[in-house]
Amino acid sequence: MNEQSAFPESVPTRAAAENASGPRYRVDSFIVPAASRDEFLARVQDAHTILRQQDGFLQDMILEQQSGPGAYNIVTLVEWASAEVVDRVSEAVTRRYAEIGFDRNASLARLGITADIATYARIPAFG
Repeated sequence: MNEQSAFPESVPTRAAAENASGPRYRVDSFIVPAASRDEFLARVQDAHTILRQQDGFLQDMILEQQSGPGAYNIVTLVEWASAEVVDRVSEAVTRRYAEIGFDRNASLARLGITADIATYARIPAFG
């Protein structure tokens, strides 16, 4: 069996998933030291208050690890109506942070937080 036939043809490529219409999911995973937890969660709550007011917002979750060996102990998820909404909201949040003088990267560094931030789309064959 060659490598090309190792996967069924029905599994879409990453490019197909990126080009598919439909919701987008912003998933941010954080390693948050215990000493930084309360301040960090207050900032997350402020950010999600802004996000919930945006057109195209569908739902969100702020999750805290309860078990397992994973290093990431706080995960946030926001579901947006489309990729276009994600772009528009990202610009709005950037403007808001500039208005209030908030530097997300500096804040994460000061609090000793590691972040993994990405936007996802469903893989059509699975979802």
